[in-house]
Amino acid sequence: MITVKILIDSAEKVKKFSAILSKENVECELIEGFRIVDAKSVMGIFSMDLSKPIQLKIHSDNREILDHLKEFVVAGA
Repeated sequence: MITVKILIDSAEKVKKFSAILSKENVECELIEGFRIVDAKSVMGIFSMDLSKPIQLKIHSDNREILDHLKEFVVAGA
């Protein structure tokens, strides 16, 4: 399992993030406090507070997925 902090602070980034994850054959969630949403769902993403980093949990050990998401990953968060 991979867990990272990401920042998706615009509508354009939400669409791009969702499109990237939709191509991956893995389960993944965004977690904000007690709220958990499907990370592939545009509506789910928009229900989160996008002004600050959010935790992304990917149910895979394949770290190559992070290469596709590197523009969203927040270093040191």
